[in-house]
Amino acid sequence: MIPSRRALLTGAGASLIATPLAAQNLREQDHNALPLALNGAWRQGGYAFGRTAPRALIFVDGEALATASAAGLFVIGFDRDAAASVQIEARAGDRSARRTLDIAPYAFPSTSVNGLPPSTVEPSDSALLARIQQEIALKTEGFASRIDADEFKSGFIWPLESYRVSSAWGAQRILNGTPARPHYGIDLAAPQGSVIRAPADGRIAFVRPDMHFEGGLTLIDHGQGLITCYLHQSRLDVEQGQRVRRGDPLGRVGMTGRATGPHLCWRMKWRDRNLDPSLMVGARAPETLA
Repeated sequence: MIPSRRALLTGAGASLIATPLAAQNLREQDHNALPLALNGAWRQGGYAFGRTAPRALIFVDGEALATASAAGLFVIGFDRDAAASVQIEARAGDRSARRTLDIAPYAFPSTSVNGLPPSTVEPSDSALLARIQQEIALKTEGFASRIDADEFKSGFIWPLESYRVSSAWGAQRILNGTPARPHYGIDLAAPQGSVIRAPADGRIAFVRPDMHFEGGLTLIDHGQGLITCYLHQSRLDVEQGQRVRRGDPLGRVGMTGRATGPHLCWRMKWRDRNLDPSLMVGARAPETLA
């Protein structure tokens, strides 16, 4: 004969205690779960905007890469060659939330650019190579800017009022017949001297008129490692450290550096990942956690 106390823990009596314990565990899990809302373009070269608890630590595939703003907003970027899925986790104290996103592949085109000066395709002069290395160090410092802000929250506008897309983002480039690295910018052909405007609020992290490859170059820090870049400018109208608002003039379209015609090469990086800036045009971060 089974003792009456033990009967409560086995057989039919087990359901009597399992149900309230399961409900208690569920309430504890819900209590420990952070709110987490996500939207964006979940494809190679795309991004995710997120909203969670203020100042939550944001992990991407197990690596801590960002901190949510005081409003709980954050941004994550997916590189051109991003894997098929990514895990995003927000943590604050003993509370957390985790999501796995499917990242859609994208068929990037191939484009050819001919007529470039050989020194901009395969430089060999020792003085020029030294200059290029120095400029790489300068750009690296600019890309390391990390302002505590979420200026990306309201999305972006196009930096030119009138333009023609002359080269798609992410295209595999063939320069003077030589295969080169993918093109991490979207080329916007426009008349020489067209006004370039800030597509979102931010702070100027780098500005220089005479880079070897980029010519007139400006970098804007929009917060949390999200940097936009503006290449080949004929004139620069901002200074490093300057605060800019959406629509403020940055400079003028030109064909300085490695360029064969007047255009703006518009780029975006999130930390070490290259993103397509056009995907953020018109986007907005989640406004609520509902």
